Amino acid sequence: MNAPTQATEIRLAARPHGAPTQENFDIVDIEVPSPGPGQLLVRNVVMSVDPAMRGRMNDVKSYTPPFVVGEAMLGGAVGEVLESTVDGFEPGDHVLHQLGWRTHAIVDAERVAKVDGSAAPLSTYLGVLGMPGLTAYSGLLESAEFKPGDTVFVSGAAGAVGSLVGQLARLKGAKRVIGSAGSAEKVRYLTETLGFDAAFNYKDGPVAEQLAAAAPEGIDVYFDNVGGEHLEAAIASINLHGRIAVCGMISQYNATEPNPAPRNLMQLVAKRITMRGMLVLDHWHLREQFLSEVAPLVASGEIKYSETFVDGIRNAPQAFLGLLNGANTGKMLVRL
Repeated sequence: MNAPTQATEIRLAARPHGAPTQENFDIVDIEVPSPGPGQLLVRNVVMSVDPAMRGRMNDVKSYTPPFVVGEAMLGGAVGEVLESTVDGFEPGDHVLHQLGWRTHAIVDAERVAKVDGSAAPLSTYLGVLGMPGLTAYSGLLESAEFKPGDTVFVSGAAGAVGSLVGQLARLKGAKRVIGSAGSAEKVRYLTETLGFDAAFNYKDGPVAEQLAAAAPEGIDVYFDNVGGEHLEAAIASINLHGRIAVCGMISQYNATEPNPAPRNLMQLVAKRITMRGMLVLDHWHLREQFLSEVAPLVASGEIKYSETFVDGIRNAPQAFLGLLNGANTGKMLVRL
């Protein structure tokens, strides 16, 4: 079989104002590049789209550099090595790297990690056994300082991170696990498949009222993926010395004007609440511990996960826009 000569990549065409659209992306065909010394040519098999990518579309100072207009976007991907100039990597090896949004990538060997497709599906290394999984694990255990007996509330609970937070809390002895999601189908998934004690559709009514009904004795931990109304409701329901881990605020990512802060922040003082922002980059030291603990639970079926696939590199923008609009259950992925 002849080696491929054409590659496709998705470039940032223009920075969005408000919600991104298809016009913010360019789909460009190029020649397949060749690896130099210390590099691999990788044909991507599956790539990730993540909520944090929305922030990188803006030209603002943050914890990671913004995407460059006119250049290919970046993100997690797993691919097959086609060519190698490095000892220890052979054609046919599968590797995890950060040059997604393209069919073929030239990657420095020092920036990849081998993954074993026979041990777990390749897609899981971008989801339940990858960055989202480690985010859930470290956010719950280190940032939120979870303790057995805690009542835990998770927003965005049907997503890649939130779904694992709830299951880990349950397996580690939570008194009660509550989740919010954006459809009746997702609510059923949380309670019937993932074992949440209660869940509600935030579109059905005020979050504060639904959370109070689901947690009449209050909550001890809030894992925040949404912000806004959810954060205000959690502060109202949280008990004395409660802990809040702020992982994301997807409700605000497309805002063109500053959102009003939760109106009850003074309760942080009254209740002596700990509220802590978290980035998975600060918890990389837990990766081996996370994998050794969670991978067997995934293999045994004690931890369940869901993946939503969109097929084809040219549909990657559609997958990303769908993610921002809640089109996924579990991890949103693009099969290339």
